[in-house]
This record gives sequence, C-alpha cells and structure tokens, in this order.
Amino acid sequence: MGFGSGLPLALTFGTLSFWLSEVGVSRTSIGLFALVGISYSLKFVWSPAIDRLPVPLLTGRLGRRRGWALAIQPALALAILALGLTDPRTDPGVTAVAAVIVAFLSASQDIVIDAYRIELLRPEEQGAGAAATQWGYRFGMLAASAGALYAASFGGWSFAYAVMAGLMFVGMAAVWFAPEPGGVRPLDPLPGDSRVARITAWLQRAVVAPFADILTRRGAFAVLCFVVLYKFGDALAATMSNPLYVSLGFSKVEVANIGKAYGFVTNLAGLAAGGVVVLRLGVFRALFVCGILQMLSNLMYVLQAWVGHDVPTLALTIGVENLTGGMGSAAFVAYLSGLCNSAFTATQYALLTSLAAVGRTTLSASGGALADTVGWGPFFGLATAACLPGLLLLAWIIRLERRADQP
Repeated sequence: MGFGSGLPLALTFGTLSFWLSEVGVSRTSIGLFALVGISYSLKFVWSPAIDRLPVPLLTGRLGRRRGWALAIQPALALAILALGLTDPRTDPGVTAVAAVIVAFLSASQDIVIDAYRIELLRPEEQGAGAAATQWGYRFGMLAASAGALYAASFGGWSFAYAVMAGLMFVGMAAVWFAPEPGGVRPLDPLPGDSRVARITAWLQRAVVAPFADILTRRGAFAVLCFVVLYKFGDALAATMSNPLYVSLGFSKVEVANIGKAYGFVTNLAGLAAGGVVVLRLGVFRALFVCGILQMLSNLMYVLQAWVGHDVPTLALTIGVENLTGGMGSAAFVAYLSGLCNSAFTATQYALLTSLAAVGRTTLSASGGALADTVGWGPFFGLATAACLPGLLLLAWIIRLERRADQP
C-alpha cells in the first residue's frame, strides 16, 4: 500500500519539476507548480467523509477502508495517464490542472491508507509500522522518479507517465488481498428525527469532535506549528533539487542512476536507522537528533552548487540528503501516528499530514523565485536556516512534556 501512496507524489513533485525544467519552464514557474499539491494540505476538509461514510457496493463487501481505497485508485491511475498526455511547453495550464487532479486523488488515497495502518497496528507497533510503510512509499517514489526518468529517456514523457499509471495496479492488488482492520469504530445510527438533526449530529461526530480532540490538548498550538515547520527546510530544498541538477548539466540517466537509484538505497537505510533511533531514544529525542541531521544535510546542496557538474559530489549530496531525510521521516511519522485518537484516526491523521504538507506546497512555492533572486548557493543556505524554527519548537514541546510528567 505504501508503494501506491508514494508513486503519485513524485509524479506531481520531483519528476514533474524535472520535466518542466527540461522543456524550458522558468524556475519561478516551477516553484509555483508546488501549489498543485495543495490538496495534501487541505485533505482534512474531506477526510471526515472518507472516515465516516460508506462507498456504495464496495464498503459492504470489502470494508470501509479497503472499499474507499479501491474506489479511488482506478481514478488515480487514469488521472496519471492524462497528466502524461499534456504538453507543459505549449500549455502549462492544462498540465497544472491535470497535476491538481492527480494530487487530489493521491491525497484522498493517503487518508485511507494512513487510517488503515494506524488501525491495524497496536500502539507499540506504530514505529516499526511507520518505517515499513515508508519503505513501500520509497519504492513507489523510486519507480516514479528513477523509473520515470529511464522510461522518459526511452520513450518520452507520455510513455513514462503511462507506465506509472500501470504501476498503480500494484497498490490495488495490495488493497484487494489485505485484511480489513478490526479496530474501526462502527457507524452508529445518527440521533434525531429530522434530516437537519441527523446532518448536525453527523457534523458534530465526524468533523467537530476529531478537531476538538486535538485542539483541547496541552500545548496544541505549539504542536500544530511544529508539525508545519519540522520538514519545511527539507521540503524547500527538495523542491528545487531537480532544477539544480538540470541547470548544472546532469542528464536524466545520471540523475536516475545516482540521484534516484542510489538515493533510494540510502533513504531506506535512513528509514531503518530512524526506526532504531526511535526505539532506542524515544520519539521526542529521535525527532531532535534526526532534525539536526536533516538541517545539516541541506548544506550538501550548497557544496553541489559550488562544485558544479561533478558525479562523485552528486552521489555524496544525494546519499547524505536521503539518509538523513529517511531518518527524519521515520521519527516524524511515528510522532504523528502517536498523536491520533483511534476513534478519529483518518480525520486526525489527515489533519496532521495536511499541516505537514504546507511546507512542501504553499510555503515552498516561492522557492523558485527566491533561487532566481539570490542564486543556488544562498538559496540552499536559507533552506538550511529554515529548519531552525521547527527544532526550537520541538525543544519547547519536549520541555512542556517533561514538566507535565513531573509529580
């Protein structure tokens, strides 16, 4: 399932930015294309419907989580195919609309898959489950990055996206053969005699209660700000990494071989290491250690911009970035999973990951214009500094938790 979740993200993010760079779209426009992923930041809006409503025909046979997944995934495959048939050189607006549709369906799929994972696993299994899901997720991103670049080198971008659309059947097969989690709260009858009363009761149960459960917790505002900012610096750098490689003269095959395939291996190593760090140090200390390493790894892009077209330096840059990024992701997903109340799994996890996606979409949209203004080296230096607010908030949250634990 993680594979099917990771596949479409790269097709609207890194791989799409490479395609746009290759056909001559400006850095500023490429940065603005990050906004096509706004659905990842807004998915909490429709997550209550996915969390609480059945899908006709499918829910009765497959269960609520699997029914929704198999309703979304075929539409997602068709949307990916349609995106590949657009021409960003002559009509970037159509490409943007197609990418928005892919991102919307991908975000909806994530709501279901994240809820499935959290409900299937016991609390003590969430760290390992997060790492395992991230492994599958990275396999999907590898296929949609290195695999798509190889396919585009062979048959063009339309062919590459058609192949990626076909690979969505891997995720469909996983959902079909997987068991439905047993911990899903049943859909109780709604109180009230009138339609208005039933709608009001549904909104209270499906929308108000999950959000109120989070907002009434100790330090809620600081926690939500931390969720937005923890991966912001990392996402800001990642948004412009492929345009950097293209501007330095790296080919699709070079980026696929080193930047994606080798980076994939180091990312898996980082995910495994992050899972171990969470087990050894606990979630909070793991977040802090991995966050510092994430921040320092952005300086490798500064080195790459200074050195230029140099394959060994590219391998070092990608290796360090993916290793530390994997560690940070494992710790972060474990933290987000632990924040969820099992009564509102899909809605709450969608809210948290929506906030986390703000850094990758809305806040990172200005990255292209900033890189055009200050140049590559200073831009990645600023991306490194952008990691600091999240770490400072984390230190404050840790201090707050320690005070609460004191008798």
